[in-house]
Amino acid sequence: MADTKEQFEKVMGICRDLFVKKLHDYGASWRIMRPASITDQIFIKAKRIRTLEITKESKVGEGIYPEFIGIVNYGVIGLIQLERGFSDTVDITAEEALSLYDRHISATKELMLAKNADYGEAWRDMRISSYTDLILTKIQRTKQIENLGGATLVSEGIDANYKDMINYSLFALIKLEYGEDC
Repeated sequence: MADTKEQFEKVMGICRDLFVKKLHDYGASWRIMRPASITDQIFIKAKRIRTLEITKESKVGEGIYPEFIGIVNYGVIGLIQLERGFSDTVDITAEEALSLYDRHISATKELMLAKNADYGEAWRDMRISSYTDLILTKIQRTKQIENLGGATLVSEGIDANYKDMINYSLFALIKLEYGEDC
């Protein structure tokens, strides 16, 4: 599992680096977004990945790699928004936003390590397209939970779905980064 942890941290670093750069350019402007809007933003990215996987053609010249990064970063933003609520203004500094990012991505990594131990690294034998389908499924579940106002009978909450979407995206990024797609 040492390779997985190292690879996971490398691709997480790539996602974090982009998050930092966007924080510089835009600040924490995403604080204005309600969680449902974040879910829709993740949907847009996952839908584009699926379209690119099916058509094998990009009209704008970008592949699936940056879209998986976007899902990771919007997933973390979603976790932050669930914790703090949305705001009508940008109410946190870039430093506070990065601290929240680091805390949530660390918790998500710990979840991945625990699940990875239980599942015996099954993700390594999966196709990237399966991660896409699982992310789209998690998005539909999240939308349903949002429509229910969070009142589920037996299901995990929105935060668990965001964490799973983040982890599936990081698995895809590892496979893309290390050329391990099967």
